[in-house]
Amino acid sequence: EFFLTHQERAYSRGQLLDQVWGGNVYVEERTVDVHIRRLRKALGSGYEHYVQTVRGTGYRFSTKA
Repeated sequence: EFFLTHQERAYSRGQLLDQVWGGNVYVEERTVDVHIRRLRKALGSGYEHYVQTVRGTGYRFSTKA
């Protein structure tokens, strides 16, 4: 839901943790990687490229190629 409402901007793992899980929960940053992998799998073939890895920054949702 967060990615759909905040498209085209890259977010770090820490920012995603704060926005999705909130600041009062301790979750390791690498947990985001697992959820991104699951999200790509759930989107299925042909749509997984919408969730993009931005090297040195984090992740973004983009419908642009």
